[in-house]
Amino acid sequence: MTTTETIRTATPTEPVGHKPFRFPLGKSFATFVLLPFCVLMAFPFVWMLLTSMREANTIFGGTFFPRKFTFAGYSTAWTSIQFPLHFWNSVWITSVTVIGVLVFATLSGYAFAKLDFPFRNTLFVLLLLTLMMPSTALIIPLYLQLKAFGLLDTQVGLLILYISGSAPFAMFLMRAFFQTLPDELIEAARVDGGSEFTIFRRVILPLTRPGIATVVIFQFLQTWNEFLIANTVLRNTDSLPLQPVLFSLMGQYSTDWPALTAGLTLSVIPVVVVYVRMQRQFVAGMMLGAVKS
Repeated sequence: MTTTETIRTATPTEPVGHKPFRFPLGKSFATFVLLPFCVLMAFPFVWMLLTSMREANTIFGGTFFPRKFTFAGYSTAWTSIQFPLHFWNSVWITSVTVIGVLVFATLSGYAFAKLDFPFRNTLFVLLLLTLMMPSTALIIPLYLQLKAFGLLDTQVGLLILYISGSAPFAMFLMRAFFQTLPDELIEAARVDGGSEFTIFRRVILPLTRPGIATVVIFQFLQTWNEFLIANTVLRNTDSLPLQPVLFSLMGQYSTDWPALTAGLTLSVIPVVVVYVRMQRQFVAGMMLGAVKS
């Protein structure tokens, strides 16, 4: 009887697994600090979206939220600047640029990280030196070179400038990712009789998905939003990508703000889609590489 009473007395009154409530002070403080920055960063996009659906006479004189929503700006932007044509130009120019940069960056990054060849460090330093030259200082020499080769005012010449100008930085990023992989993987694949290209394609590339996703995000954003080089090299209006054409909506004395912001809103959609898609692949690839390595 005494044993039973002792056991009953020792039984805890709180349910098993119950934990006392603790106020998440650290998370609350981080939210309190980061929330104003999030609002500040989202404000231009919200203003652009609302302005694209606002009447032209209420752009700067009306309330923040328009009293009457209209989609006239979208129809104007779609027809006045041949939006589908230039949107397609941006899509295929950006896609080819991203693919070309990925090919050169992955191959050269793997070579500089895992292969031994003469003057490897010297060539790597020379490629890095090209990153120190501002693009604006190279416009005139590149313009003259394209003119000498007969590639001026062609999308092929623009693609050459985009790929050659972006490959060194992407190669630098991919080399850093390749260096994180153990050399034992490559040695084991070589012992199994795999060729160097087979090792690169089947062993190395699946483990560098985070690096590939990073290069795709950076390169897509840079190429899609590029304005200066495209506006300098291409003189034929039908060959221009979207950004230089959107700039033409700004007049010298007046600007159709609903049409301009509507075009900008439509141009942002591919950027958001690619960023969200590559962000998921970045996290999944990072976890996959951690498990496999």
